[in-house]
Amino acid sequence: MIALSLAEIAGIVGGELADVTPEAAAATRVTGTVEFDSRAVTRGGLFLALPGARADGHEFAAAAVAAGAVAVLAARPVGVPAIVVPPAEGADAGAGVLEHDVDGAGAAVLAALARLAAAVAERLTAGGLTVVGITGSSGKTSTKDLVAAVLAPLGEVVAPPGSFNNELGHPWTVLRADGSTDFLVLEMSARHPGNIAALAAIARPSIAVVLNVGTAHLGEFGSREAIAATKGELPESVPPSGVVILNVDDGAVAAMADRTRARVVRVSQEAGASADVWADGIGLDALARPQFTLHSAAGEVDVALAVHGEHQVSNALCAAAVALECGARPEQVAAALAGAGPASRHRMEVTTRADGVTVVNDAYNANPDSMQAGLKALAWMARGEGERRRSWAVLGEMAELGEDAITEHDRIGRLAVRLDVSRLIVVGTGRSPSAMHHGAVMEGSWGSEAALVADADAALAVLRAELAPGDVVLVKASNSAGLGALADALAADTGIGDR
Repeated sequence: MIALSLAEIAGIVGGELADVTPEAAAATRVTGTVEFDSRAVTRGGLFLALPGARADGHEFAAAAVAAGAVAVLAARPVGVPAIVVPPAEGADAGAGVLEHDVDGAGAAVLAALARLAAAVAERLTAGGLTVVGITGSSGKTSTKDLVAAVLAPLGEVVAPPGSFNNELGHPWTVLRADGSTDFLVLEMSARHPGNIAALAAIARPSIAVVLNVGTAHLGEFGSREAIAATKGELPESVPPSGVVILNVDDGAVAAMADRTRARVVRVSQEAGASADVWADGIGLDALARPQFTLHSAAGEVDVALAVHGEHQVSNALCAAAVALECGARPEQVAAALAGAGPASRHRMEVTTRADGVTVVNDAYNANPDSMQAGLKALAWMARGEGERRRSWAVLGEMAELGEDAITEHDRIGRLAVRLDVSRLIVVGTGRSPSAMHHGAVMEGSWGSEAALVADADAALAVLRAELAPGDVVLVKASNSAGLGALADALAADTGIGDR
């Protein structure tokens, strides 16, 4: 973050100083990072005391200051230097913006954080910072990582770790930028209409990327049309001087060209799609890593990706379009993409053990579109370069699908059978996992080909007992299913003969 005094921050967020004199507030500057985890506080930082479902950050304020924070941004006095932003009477505006609801105090602290981030972003963009915003129903994190990789040769890049893409992680990421930052790459998620517009208002993007409109969070939005309307808030936020990059292979995304005053750059996997950046000659290697020829007005270049799955081609094209707009040469883009492996945990992480078992850990998140992409990648890897490999799909629940949950889980179970996955292990006890297992059985799976187990421990026990050298295993579910630890344990196993 740029250095600001406590007095300046109090003025920006509309807070009152507590346990610090006005003279000290004017002289004391925040020179470190803003953190909401007291264990991550560094010297000169600012601690965010956020009330949460498991713990109240106010209880860790003193520890944060002892660890080096110069002050705390809080909803009440905490006995150490603080900027206090008490909630308005009856405030509950923060409900639902995080993984767990926050009360009025939490909403006040989040609003103050947003105001601080917006002020910092405004100063930095005036000084030349380029803000890139990315949204889509699936692929946001993978694309964010690719964008960060292709921009790195051009300057200093700040991008969020993992999926820091909501009303807490988004401004937290903005505040990682400082005067040396050239590019700020932001991932934007939404659970309700207006969420993306609010995030874009914190740091106005000059380049926006829309990947796709799928069915993630369908239970909260109600329809794909409502999801598209919300994703379209991002191109609407870009000023006329900016650029909007649209994946026109998705019709709902292509239609967003009418929702922006900015210049539109269209990307496609089809050469005949009137695209500005496109791919042809797409192929996959034995581990489903794509290769293709990238075409643009700047020229053409052959690209070999280090990430897995044909769905990564669209992500890479969007990343390439961003870099080309920022002045990169096609050869620079190709080199950066070739070196950009999975950077965020549990997203198509591919590990091949000493015994030849390949584990594909894609357990961070899942929706019908990403589940389909993961299964297709698994099926391709199982084909191998020689003898066909046995494939395992270990799948858990896809969350937040609402009234479509049973139908969509049934469809994924049937797809696993149609793709000739050797073994399907469905993890969970609810109606959705049961529907996935039922779909597989009804599609023609029989005996032990499709199994329904209660939890991750039971699934791991089956795998450890029955895996053979050379098998390939996909582990995928929404994060709430907790299958990431299963995949980590499986990948860390030394091999069939060492157990």
